[in-house]
Amino acid sequence: MPSVNLIDTSLRDGHQSLLATRMSTEQCMRVLPMLVDSGYDILELWGGATLDSCLRFTGDDPFERLEAFRETCDSSGRKIQIRSLCRGQNLFGYNPYPDNLVYEFIKEACRTGNDRVRIFDALNDHRNLITAIMSTKTFNGHAEAALSYTTSPVHDQAHFVNFAKRCVDAGADSLAIKDMAGLLHPADAWTLIGALKESFPGVEITLHSHDTNGLAIASYVVGLMAGVSNLDTAYGPMAGATSQPPAELIRYFADALGVELNVNFDRASEIDNELRQIRTELKEVDKNADSFGNPWPSEPTDAMKAAINEAIELLGSKDHDQCTKACDVIEEKIMVPHGYPEIDKSQLESQIPGGMLSNLYNQLKDQGKLELMPKVQEEIPRVRAAAGYLPLVTPTSQIVGTQAVFNVMKDNPYELVSEPFRDVIMGKYGKLPGRPDPEVVKKCSRGQAVYKGRPADLVDDLDLEKVYQENGNLLKSHRDLLLLLLFQMPAKQFLQKREAESA
Repeated sequence: MPSVNLIDTSLRDGHQSLLATRMSTEQCMRVLPMLVDSGYDILELWGGATLDSCLRFTGDDPFERLEAFRETCDSSGRKIQIRSLCRGQNLFGYNPYPDNLVYEFIKEACRTGNDRVRIFDALNDHRNLITAIMSTKTFNGHAEAALSYTTSPVHDQAHFVNFAKRCVDAGADSLAIKDMAGLLHPADAWTLIGALKESFPGVEITLHSHDTNGLAIASYVVGLMAGVSNLDTAYGPMAGATSQPPAELIRYFADALGVELNVNFDRASEIDNELRQIRTELKEVDKNADSFGNPWPSEPTDAMKAAINEAIELLGSKDHDQCTKACDVIEEKIMVPHGYPEIDKSQLESQIPGGMLSNLYNQLKDQGKLELMPKVQEEIPRVRAAAGYLPLVTPTSQIVGTQAVFNVMKDNPYELVSEPFRDVIMGKYGKLPGRPDPEVVKKCSRGQAVYKGRPADLVDDLDLEKVYQENGNLLKSHRDLLLLLLFQMPAKQFLQKREAESA
């Protein structure tokens, strides 16, 4: 019997995509023991925006959170890998960091309990992954190189296979298709998965997507049929919409296909209840507060079974139009009737990832400018094209989104240019996938030539001892130092508050 592993993302990407990364350590710990009992081999629990959110919003120490996760996973008596998401040379921030900071942070993360690191670069510039890959492997971690998937005139199959080859040559242990904006059409999933399996026989391949555009579930079913190693899923209340496909529904499809999964669903209803309660607790940051799916039954209904079989038959054709029909069947006959929000197909054009959409919504809401949201969404693809068809993933998604807001607020586009956008155009984040708009380059260049070297070579190694000396009693550990260097103001405020409370 063919088998595929499910990897749960509820406690990292799930709430980052749906709840602006607001789950606290306490809320996570109410769910984690049940996930551990379900038989997972890998759980995505850390990284991405969670470290910044811990410091800025929930008042948690990110390393203490990781320690708690590690202890709970180890209590199972099984080897459960904790996966984090790392932005390559940018780590968990927006800018390229010096090599010694990347090395020191990954060393501390691996020592604390993060033994599997998904490493990606927004531009798919392999030079931005090398230090993180080497550091992860140095401390006995599993280095997973992720392909930032997008669609554009320059992002063809050869682009992704070539990038993957460079990562494997650099030492990556496995590969992931990171479809952060939910753009991977199931017909294209057939060809891309096939190309990767042919080019890298024996290399583990994970498929990661978001249901933002109604394509992800169908592409996951293709993953089950095409033989990927892992699928990233979340549980019902933390799945769907801008998050990952529901694990419960993927289980139905796996059963129909005769594919064995690595997890059991004995505690699925308990997990559902707890996550449902947490979404209620965080409703102030939940833009789908009244529509996040009903509890999934232990077995699919007859109507679900009919839709599942219909979708499988359509996807098996590998034909683009038939695969599109399968997506419609899944959305119209399963997801929407089951209480998930209807898909906004306009996202296929704007290509806004779930986390970016959630944060953009909250930022404009906080500024009292929510009425600008439609125009900003229209401007984002224009800014993206002008910047050489950047994949929209952190940090480029935020950089492009901010520039789109500036363009909407000003009568003359690019009259106001953010420094990060200027740096992207000028090559300081890496090689752009395509040729940028010459007029935009001219507005950004200030008469300087575009940089063509490795971005990290522009950044000097940090004098860590000097930082210790400059911050007196504020830093109690090497972890504190790393947090301060990565997150500066939020970390400083967090550490100052901790110091005051302990006085």
